[in-house]
Amino acid sequence: MPRKKSDNPKVIINWHDDDKPREKFMNKGRAACSDSELMAILIRSGTREMTAVDLAKALMTSVGNNINELAKLNVRDLTKIKGTGETKALTILAALELGRRRKDIIPDKKRKIIGSQPVYEAMRPYLMDKTHEEFWILLLNRGNYIMRVIQVSVGGISGTATDIKMVFKIALDHMASSLILVHNHPSGQLIPSYADKVLTEQIKEAGRLLDLPVQDHIIFTDDGYYSFKDSGQM
Repeated sequence: MPRKKSDNPKVIINWHDDDKPREKFMNKGRAACSDSELMAILIRSGTREMTAVDLAKALMTSVGNNINELAKLNVRDLTKIKGTGETKALTILAALELGRRRKDIIPDKKRKIIGSQPVYEAMRPYLMDKTHEEFWILLLNRGNYIMRVIQVSVGGISGTATDIKMVFKIALDHMASSLILVHNHPSGQLIPSYADKVLTEQIKEAGRLLDLPVQDHIIFTDDGYYSFKDSGQM
């Protein structure tokens, strides 16, 4: 049954098709829609006071119209915005996560590591937009291809404890030929801390004794990275 028009000009059904997000998407394609219009399609409905488009604009305005900043929010953050309930918040975050995975997913074929940049690219799906520190290792075979990418520990905003014995247990269990250390700095700080330097030296020395060399230690941030090897510290 066709929907009846309302007397309220703010109700989306009363709008011209070019102004309705779903119709615009269907008629003109996804690229024609603004971020707010795409967001309105996701959240589907507004409130008594706001249309879905108005609510989507409010959401985008709250993060300076920056999708990357929106992806850093959690459900609790989003539900603080008037008109955004838990279901809408979950829908938004799920869509952003799918987009991130599609963009940054590692291809099925093995990836060869020939420098620090490929390590950074390989880790983007795992560490992008994280608000807490995590410590990961990349296990490499003799040809320097990635065998596995494995999380070792999860911490808080300012650090994470890493068990050196666990690092090498994982590497030995998977019969790796070498490994690369990676941890993130949610603050965006690219300078290694004293603790970062000490840990790197300890793991490097343990790897030497086990004949399981540590090739590099990468500090990951959303906007770039720091390589111990490139900086002459390994």
